[in-house]
Amino acid sequence: MTEPTASERLARWAAPLAYEDLPADVAEATKLRILDSIGLAIAGSATPFGDAVREAAQAYGGAGPAHVFGTGEPLATGAAAFTNGALSQALEYDDTHNESIVHMSGPSTAAALAMAEATGASGKAVITAAALGSEIACRIGVAAPQAFHKRGFHPTGLFSPFGCAYLAGRMLDLPPERLTLAAGIVGSFAAGLLQCWVDGTQSKFLHPGWAAQSGIASAYLARAGATGPSAVLEGRFGLFASHIQDGPAGPDIARITMRLGEHWESRGASFKPYPVAHVIHPYIDALLRLRAEHGIDPAEIEAIDCPVAAYIVPIVCEPLAEKRRPNTDSHGRVSLAYTLAEAMVRGRIGRDAYAPSSLTDPSILALADRVHHRVDMHFPGPEQFKGEVRITLRDGRHFEAVEEHNRGSAANPMALKDLIAKFEENASARLSAAQSALVIEAAMTLERAPRAGDLARLAAEARPGVGTA
Repeated sequence: MTEPTASERLARWAAPLAYEDLPADVAEATKLRILDSIGLAIAGSATPFGDAVREAAQAYGGAGPAHVFGTGEPLATGAAAFTNGALSQALEYDDTHNESIVHMSGPSTAAALAMAEATGASGKAVITAAALGSEIACRIGVAAPQAFHKRGFHPTGLFSPFGCAYLAGRMLDLPPERLTLAAGIVGSFAAGLLQCWVDGTQSKFLHPGWAAQSGIASAYLARAGATGPSAVLEGRFGLFASHIQDGPAGPDIARITMRLGEHWESRGASFKPYPVAHVIHPYIDALLRLRAEHGIDPAEIEAIDCPVAAYIVPIVCEPLAEKRRPNTDSHGRVSLAYTLAEAMVRGRIGRDAYAPSSLTDPSILALADRVHHRVDMHFPGPEQFKGEVRITLRDGRHFEAVEEHNRGSAANPMALKDLIAKFEENASARLSAAQSALVIEAAMTLERAPRAGDLARLAAEARPGVGTA
């Protein structure tokens, strides 16, 4: 008898999964991740990128039962999922699974709530689907951590489509064999080129939306009888063989299904306190701590030196000329040198960071030229985002700070009040304080909701004249 493939094993786990099967902490974390993703999509809707995405989705998607968070356009299920997923990453503020570096919650939230509006699913069904979709995305990623990024692929664009296919299929009550077909189909939709990091363009932000839309389309196609390969992950022309052909070691396929339902990889995901590439976060915290403790004047800084792990160098450190002079806000969000310079000069990195006035500020750019990195082979891999900053002043004084674990991770969690405050700040782009409070209450009690689509509609009901759009 042939051994089941990885996608078949995932399908056999996902098909019968119920809310009661989720560990209590996973269910609670999923609600928070849903709330966080909604806030990020609302904030993203108030950007020029958000305007473009919404206009395009209306043009190609047509009206339907699901809604855009923050602005309320009624769209077809897939188009709404695409829009909300894309908007969730517009500020580079969405959570990240540390080891795989996949942004799993934006796609899962967008897909689950769009499906809920289309199907009338309950809150428990949405929490379950979002949890399993995020878990599967993380598990596919840990089979070959770092390998995709090294080759210029965005993990979210490659792993989250699979998570969303199982998520949507679960919400359609597909049996395991149909879930396997959905995974096989979505493998042909998974895509995530990162050439946009070179010139600061925005295509990366589309990947969570494309993942959500692709997962939904694949589930419906599988339900209708379309087919896809069961060995889509480990097969001869599958995801790993096609994308990391020259790797020094093959992917650890066993990790994808190891201890399913017992060990939850998604527990290793981090919320973001800053709208910037996650590996930069511990450096920001270390830097701002030194700034506050010692009253450092940015004009008096001779150098900022940062030991780094080797894997982050092509992501946020080099090419150095690009990183010190980002073309756009999206370019700046993946730059260690520029980000630390703005954080030091402005004293914060918030939703308003990377503004055009900041990207051309001579004091920030001059300081960016004095930010240096060097690879420290003792630094951990992506399972632990560590940061260290050493500041040298012109008068010869030195200050150092280390952040062993990024804030927002399981080892250094963000407080509930901070996550709520983050949502409120992001939602203020479109919603009144009263509306935000309603969304928070609905998300935090989602397991009691007979119809989870009510949460999506609350998040879509912007009041005219409110916000910064």
